[in-house]
Amino acid sequence: MYIKPQIEEDANDEQELYEHHRFVADKGQGFLRIDKFLMTRIQNSSRTKIQHACDLDCVLVNEKAVKSSYKVKPEDVISVVLPNPPKDTEIVAENIPLKIVYEDDDLMVINKIAGMVVHPGYNNTSGTLVNALAWHLKDLEFAKESNIRPGLVHRIDKNTTGLLVVAKTEQAMTHLAKQFFDHSIERSYVALAWGDFETDEGIINGYIARSNYDRKIFQLFDEEEKGKWSVTHYKVLERLNYVTLLEMKLETGRTHQIRVHCKSIGHPLFGDDTYGGDTIIKGTTFTKYKQFIDNCFKIMPRQSLHAKSLGFIHPTTKKKLFFDSELPKDFVQLLDKWRNYANFKPLEE
Repeated sequence: MYIKPQIEEDANDEQELYEHHRFVADKGQGFLRIDKFLMTRIQNSSRTKIQHACDLDCVLVNEKAVKSSYKVKPEDVISVVLPNPPKDTEIVAENIPLKIVYEDDDLMVINKIAGMVVHPGYNNTSGTLVNALAWHLKDLEFAKESNIRPGLVHRIDKNTTGLLVVAKTEQAMTHLAKQFFDHSIERSYVALAWGDFETDEGIINGYIARSNYDRKIFQLFDEEEKGKWSVTHYKVLERLNYVTLLEMKLETGRTHQIRVHCKSIGHPLFGDDTYGGDTIIKGTTFTKYKQFIDNCFKIMPRQSLHAKSLGFIHPTTKKKLFFDSELPKDFVQLLDKWRNYANFKPLEE
């Protein structure tokens, strides 16, 4: 049994895309829509599935993502890439400790640590959450079948900590995946962002897609044809002078959503080296302030983001489950340092 991850949900910040299919158009190839072109070459495919892959930037022509309306030209090099390895790629089970918050016969909830990649990629073939799950679930009947993939319903970035739900049965995977698709899952994050927010509450929205200049990062667009609709609700929890502690609630779950949304409004997450938060955005020019910020980055050398709570309907009992988690130690230390600075503000000279 093969349980496919939800590739529309949060993905690893160092996510790698695996090539599943590759074709080179003939020299005499006439202009033909790429969805029609691929339908005739990929077994058991449908035009809808191919169009969906195009929407997710998983169909590349000459190494650039294209829409389903793209017309194939002679000698075009066409690749279909996905964030999960092909079925014949072996997942090695590794005895890696996991922080298991809850577990029953249908699912488990994990509190992921910082630095752990969720899914193996080219640069992360071991030590991932999937490797750990393969070990933890190895005695289950369904896990003994070939080409098993643990039931990741969603993902969080490598350097983001917090709660993840994992399906242990095909039924649970289907039920939980539908809740994510329907946006009925309750998810809240805690984030520390640069700057002082003008309002105590707000909504950030727009269409998220891969950057036109760097496929490893994402950006927000105003035009619908550019990407996937995304909505984040934020609430100020604490104002700490040059940074703000926020509660972020996801209405949708796009890759890097919170990080992209905060960047788009000029408030990148503190320490986020991918989206410009690893340099001084707000504050003074005093040397002592720079030293203070450098020390903050040393305490927490990653984006300040934690998946704090998770709520969903249990796939079997149909009862509402809700889980909450404490902030990791480095996040707590960082906040204490900022609180001390905001309350006692040392001489900046």
